[in-house]
Amino acid sequence: MSYEFIDYSDREALVITLADRLASDLRGQLSRQDRVAFAVPGGTSPGPVFDDLCGVDLDWSRVDVLLTDERWVPKDSPRSNTRLLRERLIVDKAAAARLLPLHRDDMDCDAAAEALGEQIEPALPLGVVLLGMGADLHTASLFPGADRLDEALSPRAPTLVPMRAPGAEEPRVTLSAQVLNGALCKHVLIFGREKRDALERAAGLKPQDAPINAVLDGARVHWAE
Repeated sequence: MSYEFIDYSDREALVITLADRLASDLRGQLSRQDRVAFAVPGGTSPGPVFDDLCGVDLDWSRVDVLLTDERWVPKDSPRSNTRLLRERLIVDKAAAARLLPLHRDDMDCDAAAEALGEQIEPALPLGVVLLGMGADLHTASLFPGADRLDEALSPRAPTLVPMRAPGAEEPRVTLSAQVLNGALCKHVLIFGREKRDALERAAGLKPQDAPINAVLDGARVHWAE
């Protein structure tokens, strides 16, 4: 397994460069195909990247945006990743993009995973994916010790997998590893020494112990202190 590790002088430089790189990847794929699926994480780290990316000139009307994972909370909850997208990415020029939902108000996450997965599948494979990583080596909602991690890591996994994990405050749905790893362009965003040390610690571990390893091969990892 090999990946490119890019060390930035500071977080501002990372945000500017990564937003430009994502825009370039999207433009390149739009020049070769009719539509591109762009999967992104929630949480706090990607917000500044979204703030830069949403104003970029490209044909957003041909971009399908979806989350890598979603917490099963109301869409207006501060913990909703969908809310983050609507407030910081699907705005400005990027408001023309099509959002593929990872949440339904009328179902629990177990029932909804299959139905939502069927809506996503026509847009696959992912063209570009941006991932985060926790200090526990999880990515998306692929957590060490999660109840359905083995299923989500399987090459025969469904598109979306409901997931419950120790330390996670609520149930979630997540794109499976085979969907994330199938992206044509993969980027991982991490901030801080703790996460850099965790990534180095992941070397040689099985994906069950370090789920980030299921998607790292061929990725670009963007890091700043």
